[in-house]
Amino acid sequence: METTENDRPDLAASPWLGPFDLWLLAEGRHLRPWQKLGAHLAREQGHEGTVFAVWAPHAQAVSVVGDFNAWDPARDPMGRVGESGIWQAFVRDAAAGALYKFAVVDVHGHLSLRTDPYARATEGPPGLAARVCAPAAWRPHRLHARPEGGRPIAIYEVHAGSWKRPGGHIPDWDWLARELPPYVAQLGFTHIELLPVAEHPFYGSWGYQCTNLYAPAARYGSPDALRRFIDAAHAHGLGVILDWVPGHFPRDGHALARFDGTALYEYEDPREGVHRDWDTLIYNFARPQVRNFLIGNALYWVEEFGFDGLRFDAVASMLYRDYSRPAGEWIPNARGGRENLEAISFLQEVNRTLHEQAPGVLTIAEESTAFPHVSRSPEEGGLGFDAKWNMGWMHDTLRYFALDPVHRRWHHDALTFAMMYAYSERFVLPLSHDEVVHGKGSLLNKMAGDPWQRRANLRALLGLMYAFPGRKLLFMGAELATPREWNHDTELDWGLLNQADHAGVQRLVHDLCHLLRELPALFVQDDTPEGFAWIEANDAAHSVYSFLRWGTRPDEVLAVVCNLTPVVRHDWRIGVPLAGAWVERLNTDSAHYAGSNVGNFGRLEAEPIPMHGHPWSVQLTLPPLGVLWLDPEKPLPS
Repeated sequence: METTENDRPDLAASPWLGPFDLWLLAEGRHLRPWQKLGAHLAREQGHEGTVFAVWAPHAQAVSVVGDFNAWDPARDPMGRVGESGIWQAFVRDAAAGALYKFAVVDVHGHLSLRTDPYARATEGPPGLAARVCAPAAWRPHRLHARPEGGRPIAIYEVHAGSWKRPGGHIPDWDWLARELPPYVAQLGFTHIELLPVAEHPFYGSWGYQCTNLYAPAARYGSPDALRRFIDAAHAHGLGVILDWVPGHFPRDGHALARFDGTALYEYEDPREGVHRDWDTLIYNFARPQVRNFLIGNALYWVEEFGFDGLRFDAVASMLYRDYSRPAGEWIPNARGGRENLEAISFLQEVNRTLHEQAPGVLTIAEESTAFPHVSRSPEEGGLGFDAKWNMGWMHDTLRYFALDPVHRRWHHDALTFAMMYAYSERFVLPLSHDEVVHGKGSLLNKMAGDPWQRRANLRALLGLMYAFPGRKLLFMGAELATPREWNHDTELDWGLLNQADHAGVQRLVHDLCHLLRELPALFVQDDTPEGFAWIEANDAAHSVYSFLRWGTRPDEVLAVVCNLTPVVRHDWRIGVPLAGAWVERLNTDSAHYAGSNVGNFGRLEAEPIPMHGHPWSVQLTLPPLGVLWLDPEKPLPS
């Protein structure tokens, strides 16, 4: 039934957007803007329907169109709410599940149909409409706390559409809830990190070109289905981290780009507002309403879905006005510098808000430059993140393992250099999706040598990574030693597990994750220099590295020895800090992992022969392209 002007409630008398809400939204200080903007089931003057509210300050007119009014812009016009720039309407016939858009007559008089920036559900591709969403029946409780306190963190990074494909189809959250958390928990990871899940019509963007930042992508199921997935992960003891995209958005004509005919969400000048690498638009971090949109969104995923953390995508591109721009094609800041001062302030504010409103939430920056104090609090002059991806470690390490071992002696510092800055930030060591796409090859095929050497190198890389200071992140498929790079249109190569060489790498990842949880020396002092000491860092001639990891107790120590040539080295002596027996807790060359099974029979006795500044030493056989972990033997409990 068509609503007439006489039937329409008096919006000025509506309690939906009160003066305090309007003030907070205008100031950019409304903590939960999604509760007032967008589409919300409501009861107005005795009638059931939906309240719609959208910010479009320069529009000449706005109306709601949908499957409830034949998509007719004349049926349900919206009214301005004072001088707020917000338009509002109550539509009696719009029920939960209804599809809708906003018909916006922009500042130039042009009509376009737009999605709702605050839509909490969508119809999904190929459709572009938003969907009226009923309030959540429940909210999953967050599981994990921030990394202070020395907890082990091992993250399994997942693209939901290509992990497994039942029947060859993209899975939904309910199928993934049954399959993915048990698998990840059995391997021993502590967290699942999901590539962006907000609505993105272009599947090939992997979620990084979001059009509806508040709506879970409909191709994977309903918002409640995503909540069920997070509940299932929590039931298996896994935290869930969301890959979040606050730096840029696509140009899609139905979404945010020039929403009311002006650069509303983006910077006006393309020297500030266009991301050259991806041909996307950059959020205007100086505008209060845009900051509110983004900060509210971060809190929305944590509060409404129970995400335990957010990984902020492309932080480096946000921090610098000249990012990927040649001279003369960027605008300096007010101080004449290259830093984006508004983006820096925004990142500090969103981190401060998340940690105040959701204590225990984990925030991680993908930041590839030497910008200082990314993981310090804003009060200390930092950006406020809990951790930062160590991109330098990743690039140096992968470049080293791509070298033929005969040349590694000339690049020995590639693996030692990371310790020069290891405690400047709280780091995550990532081997992420970005490293196995676009012709870069899989992790296995990045490794040097013949097929046997490539597998041995990959096992050694993993053994070194898990022993090195920092939290761990592996993209799905690394545990399979897949020979092909990731393809978002197909599932992982699960059939590889029928081959011993690939099943062995999966067993190694399992053991690494479980040992990481078991051995405090590997995590309790990740962020302090007292947690690490070189035994021998300078043996470039043999490409051998050895170091100690320390916990907080004298007996919490692990000796790590890496032989990164295909030569077995006999009678190799290293100094150790404790007398008694040392147990070979890990050997990446073990037959259990499809290696050549060169080792030390599981146990060695320290001798009173001083070496490397220690009063004791052990004599080892070093496996080819292998990593050993040695743990002091603990007395049996009485």
